[in-house]
Amino acid sequence: MLVTFKSHASADVIMFGDAAKTLIKIVGKDPLGAQGIITAQQLPDAIARLKAAIEEDRARQAELERQRSQDDEEAAKEAGQSGMAAPVGLAQRAWPFLNMLEESLREETPVVWGV
Repeated sequence: MLVTFKSHASADVIMFGDAAKTLIKIVGKDPLGAQGIITAQQLPDAIARLKAAIEEDRARQAELERQRSQDDEEAAKEAGQSGMAAPVGLAQRAWPFLNMLEESLREETPVVWGV
């Protein structure tokens, strides 16, 4: 399932359903609803929530990197897993949506999905 976020302030942002539901939940909306809106008045809180979640995710990812030891990397190489791509973090997934929210706040226009 795809979710399309829309705003008059920016281009549409299209995401896979699971990623979109995560972001919808973070900004304080019902992730199970088929439609939704973040009003212009709700945008500052939504942006603050999303930025806080991004920072928490970055801290968690940094801690995971610290925990991974040289031995783990060598074992992965021996198992033929070298060159694996890093997992996509929340910051990468949320960036287009955060940008849309910030642009919508500047123009005082809502963000909608499912319409």
